[in-house]
Amino acid sequence: MTAPTIPAPPSDLHYHVSLHDAHAHFYRVRLSIARPATPQTVSLPVWIPGSYLVREFAKNLHQLSATQGGQPCPAEQISKNTWRLDCQAGQPLVLEYLVSAYEPSVRAAWLDSQRGFFNGTSLFLRVWGQEGQPHQLHMERPDPSNAPFAQDWELATALQPVQVDAAGFGLYQAAHYDELADSPVEMGTFWSGSFTACGVPHRFVVAGAAPSFDGARLLADAQKICEAQIRFWHPDGAAPPHDRYVFMLNATHDGYGGLEHCHSTALICQRADLPRQGQSKASEGYIGLLGLISHEYFHTWNVKRLRPASLLPYNYEAENYTELLWFFEGLTSYYDDLFLRRCGLISTSQYLQLLTKTVQQVQQTAGRQVQSLAQSSFDAWVKFYRQDAHTSNHTVSYYSKGALVGLCLDLSLRQQGQSLDALMRLLWRCHRHSGLQEADILAALYDLSGQCWQQRLSAWVHGTDELPLAELLPAFGISLQAQAPTPAQALGLRVKESEGSIHIRQVLSHSLAQQAGMMPGDEWYGLEVQQTSSASATNAPQSWRLQRLADLALYAPPGSHIQALVARDQRLLRLPLTLPPLLATTPPTDTADSASPADGTGLSRLHQSDAATASAWLGNI
Repeated sequence: MTAPTIPAPPSDLHYHVSLHDAHAHFYRVRLSIARPATPQTVSLPVWIPGSYLVREFAKNLHQLSATQGGQPCPAEQISKNTWRLDCQAGQPLVLEYLVSAYEPSVRAAWLDSQRGFFNGTSLFLRVWGQEGQPHQLHMERPDPSNAPFAQDWELATALQPVQVDAAGFGLYQAAHYDELADSPVEMGTFWSGSFTACGVPHRFVVAGAAPSFDGARLLADAQKICEAQIRFWHPDGAAPPHDRYVFMLNATHDGYGGLEHCHSTALICQRADLPRQGQSKASEGYIGLLGLISHEYFHTWNVKRLRPASLLPYNYEAENYTELLWFFEGLTSYYDDLFLRRCGLISTSQYLQLLTKTVQQVQQTAGRQVQSLAQSSFDAWVKFYRQDAHTSNHTVSYYSKGALVGLCLDLSLRQQGQSLDALMRLLWRCHRHSGLQEADILAALYDLSGQCWQQRLSAWVHGTDELPLAELLPAFGISLQAQAPTPAQALGLRVKESEGSIHIRQVLSHSLAQQAGMMPGDEWYGLEVQQTSSASATNAPQSWRLQRLADLALYAPPGSHIQALVARDQRLLRLPLTLPPLLATTPPTDTADSASPADGTGLSRLHQSDAATASAWLGNI
């Protein structure tokens, strides 16, 4: 898909980007300011919208210099990411600098001889006082004769082209700095395809795909998702807010993630998760990729345009706090897999398995009894993106629990003849320009149902009580059934079992394992149990090598007291551990990397008991 060129309105701000050194991973940026202030301040963002962590992109900016009229211009760094130029007003100012690009994520920048990618927040200095002016970007085509780039490199971006060549290199236009910062650029020898969804042209580029990749299937499935979501938000047939869209997917050996933008999204998946030619059944990994595509595309409306009021406008210099990430990320997480079901890309049974996984993720988080969703949203800047082995004991994910709040809202509204669908569309109509606050959500809920929802939102969002899933689901043909706990779940552990070793990754608060003194990082290699000898009728301790938790019941009766033999920092420790009263073996195919609530009751799974009732909910758009 080649976007048409547009007339270039006058622009006082022009960025020229060249691929300076692929082996050293450097971009070179030249910023020309036609009419600078006196003095002129510039700064590089410290974070990228959609990823709520101060990432200090200025750490990758090097060798900044400035000239005016061909003469050096003093550039003083006045903070970690800000420079002041002692220049004269009205005379063009030119800045040049290098940006190192060696982060293989969707949030920053990457450059090697095989691929280039960047977000504007990593490369483009913000010119204070001129953020609302048109910004132009010239992407220089790499020269294979001077650098190790292939001849057939192409470029993909959602920026409006002004004058570009057949491969996509050349001049682009952004209406303002926000649009420039929000438009990532992908370069390389990628696969490319296109489709139209409800009249909107979409392009899909995939870097790193294996020869078995089935691009036609990916396009067809993505088209179904996009068309369903456009019709969801605009059931009256009105035009969507975007007139173009670009998916940029980087397939790697081991990766997963996405970051939303107004006219595009950057994605990473495992290469093995791409659809394959001749493979009719969707793999679990491919279903996960489709869910990621659905999630990021839903953000086109929910968070990119319908935004928290506190993020209007973005402050690129510091944290932007909000208590509403449970709504913008959590409800998007509720809808991402739901749209796969509504599109017919997965069955009801598969959808319930995915929803069960979300329920169990929350149940395995002891922090759900400590931190509210509102607190989780506000603390994202210091907790969610800085997780460690103890995070699950003190925090709850606004993604997973927020998705379950979306489920509770949907089912509760449907009992009153309404739906979460109607709520989302109402909030879109009323607040996509003004920003959203919690009071607006409460007001919209009242308008739809005639009821006050303050008490429910206080409990679900601002409290730490369990969500009423068991009470709500049966009316829709779904039951919540308890599963027998595995040994890891019963003990309150998350472990990694490999090559005959058991490595403890997490220990849940108030669990039997924590009471015994186990810690993340321990290696559990054996146990000592007091047994009665049938020959002598005397207590004789016996020690056993433990290579998997499923063997606990083989060596020690349920409810018995044992000594767990663990290694910590090369020291051998004996920890007194009381085994749970019910201790079942775990089949080798089960994952041991899981834990259950500290009471050892096991996790819950969703079961369809009434297909007709469930389909009426799951199939409704």
